[in-house]
Amino acid sequence: MKPLYLYIPLYATLGALLSVAYFNALALNVRLYLSGRSGWMAMLLHLLRILGALATLVICARQGALQLLSSVAGFELTRRVMLSRAVNAMSTKS
Repeated sequence: MKPLYLYIPLYATLGALLSVAYFNALALNVRLYLSGRSGWMAMLLHLLRILGALATLVICARQGALQLLSSVAGFELTRRVMLSRAVNAMSTKS
């Protein structure tokens, strides 16, 4: 059996990839809601985005606490980076 600390970078990367996918889907979701044309598609994407993140985190939790914490840490770190970039992009536009 491999030592548990070897799983930390793997699951942190998984969390980071989940975060990128989640927030890109959120951006698409916002565009769909604001367009007003495809409300059902926006709601479906909203549901799939949340269920996908939930399913991924449940799978990580079933692997163990360290794996779950590593994936959440990767998700959170990437979330902070993406939000700061979005805020900086918005402040330079105005």
